[in-house]
Amino acid sequence: MLNSGEILPFDIHDVPSPCYVVDAEALRANGRILDQVRKASGATIILALKAFSMHPAFPLLRDYLNGTTASSLNEALLGKLEFGGEVHAYAVAYSDNDFPRMQDLAGHISFNSLSQWEHFKSAALARPDVQYGLRINPQYSEVEVELYNPCIPGSRFGMTAEDLREADLTGITGLHSHTLCEQGSDTLERTVEKIEEGFSDLLHQMDWLNLGGGHHITRPDYDRERLIRLVKRLRKTYSLQVILEPGEAVALYAGWLVSEVLDVFDSQGIRHAILDSSATAHMPDVLEMPYRPHILHSGQPGEKAHTYKLGGITCLAGDRIGDYSFDHPLQRGDRPVFTDMAIYSMVKTSHFNGVTHPAIALWDSTLPSMTLTRHFGYQEFRNRLG
Repeated sequence: MLNSGEILPFDIHDVPSPCYVVDAEALRANGRILDQVRKASGATIILALKAFSMHPAFPLLRDYLNGTTASSLNEALLGKLEFGGEVHAYAVAYSDNDFPRMQDLAGHISFNSLSQWEHFKSAALARPDVQYGLRINPQYSEVEVELYNPCIPGSRFGMTAEDLREADLTGITGLHSHTLCEQGSDTLERTVEKIEEGFSDLLHQMDWLNLGGGHHITRPDYDRERLIRLVKRLRKTYSLQVILEPGEAVALYAGWLVSEVLDVFDSQGIRHAILDSSATAHMPDVLEMPYRPHILHSGQPGEKAHTYKLGGITCLAGDRIGDYSFDHPLQRGDRPVFTDMAIYSMVKTSHFNGVTHPAIALWDSTLPSMTLTRHFGYQEFRNRLG
């Protein structure tokens, strides 16, 4: 990927701060990999909009993917109107108001529970042009962070094999499973073994199997040949369509967040640097996961000559990005650049404290200049709540 190293391919002063910059060629490179897997395996591969929904970049991806998958009516509308192709949908629950509209948008709709299916069954069967699925819980996941593990005891996601033992699934043509998070095909293979242990009889009755997202297919060390073999085996064994809905893999290594140092000071023996960006407002996974995002040309604390505790601009005491070291002292006006910021960060931003929402830019090495696709100001903040 163009931006996987420490060399930034554009001038950081070509954009305002803070600003998300998305790399068009990195998106195309990811798309080409996914397209190769799609063609070699026979899988249907769709973009999970919950991870990346920057619609000005959709034209770069349309030729490589079958469509999109949505977790809400708004995402389904975005997929239908801005991306095109197939629209799939899964939500923990649908409202009576949203469901008919979802039927008009999505060709595949997955339900989270038997009670949701029973509630909407008559309306569903009245629309045979839509295929309906049910989310299953194989009670197996290798996700270590509980917040992101859908198979913890007492999970609200999906039905177990025991839940479905006596169920009438007339009208259900597919099963949906989502248990991965930033994982490889080896994890998927072990997960599929558990799915087959509990649901093999049902698989033989279905037309399709959606294996959800969390597949890091475009990561350099991902074993794509294993994935291709697995998809082919499932298609042959059960005579069904296999659907993959990666989100991160589509925009992995495809974006940066340009920020700016507003203040540097010492307190209680600690060197602090305050940025115009924020973990809580602009990079919430830093606090939720938690994880430490990489900054270009930085090191671990003490690795380089000058170490700082980087803090965000909001009033939240926990708005801490992490400890970083640099070769040179940070000064007001310096621009630290966070990597791999196209995924999840952009879709999870907030206007907490009224802080400036990062602008959005698209950098394309084939074009002569940076394209600023969106700039946010007071009106966007004001109009959120009235």
